[in-house]
Amino acid sequence: MQLTRWQLLGLTAAVGAVLAVGATALVVQALEGSADSAQTAPTTDAASPVATKQPARPTPTESAVAAPVAATPAVGAAVTAQLDYLLTHWKLENYNSAEWGVLGENDCVNFASQAMIARGWTMDAVWSSPKNGNAYDSTAAWRSSTAFMKYIAATGKAVALTDQQRDQVKVGDIAQFDWDNTGDRDHTGIVTKVEKVGDTVSIFFAGHTLDSDYRSVDTAITVDHPGGTAYYWSVP
Repeated sequence: MQLTRWQLLGLTAAVGAVLAVGATALVVQALEGSADSAQTAPTTDAASPVATKQPARPTPTESAVAAPVAATPAVGAAVTAQLDYLLTHWKLENYNSAEWGVLGENDCVNFASQAMIARGWTMDAVWSSPKNGNAYDSTAAWRSSTAFMKYIAATGKAVALTDQQRDQVKVGDIAQFDWDNTGDRDHTGIVTKVEKVGDTVSIFFAGHTLDSDYRSVDTAITVDHPGGTAYYWSVP
């Protein structure tokens, strides 16, 4: 069948219209797909959180490092020598009696005097011992707590401190006691340890009769001799 010229023109127009409608539909679908994509895509504005890489957690070893502990202040060579002597000879079986002798049951000042010699003090006419193994040949200041107190006060070799000033007491200082509060001195030792916890100061000393290396001052004046009083000599 042969179409006329006018029929061909009509068919061409109809086909063009169909193609135009199809193209329009494709465009609409494309636009709708773009809109859907825009709705589901993650936003990137400033208000949206941005994932960042977190630092690695420390290992147990790294996080368990102990806090630094304040070290005990070091003492000088003289005090070290003094403490070494005290801690070597405080026991009865280790008394240095061959050189200094023993004062029966009251050897505290004889031992304290020996420790002061180890620290560097030198003898004089008032405070001395012949070092012949007989402690009774020594002077009164060498073997009597009260005489020793008077000797230190007269010579100024140390500064007097009361028990209310124990925050000023240091290792190597001299501790003396008045058990019955009569004004004399009944016992002498050398401070070997000072502990400070907050406002509380605890002092410990070495001595003979009672033999001790770290005897508590507080125990001495509350348990051993209730009501006794402690005094100190701060040695430069």
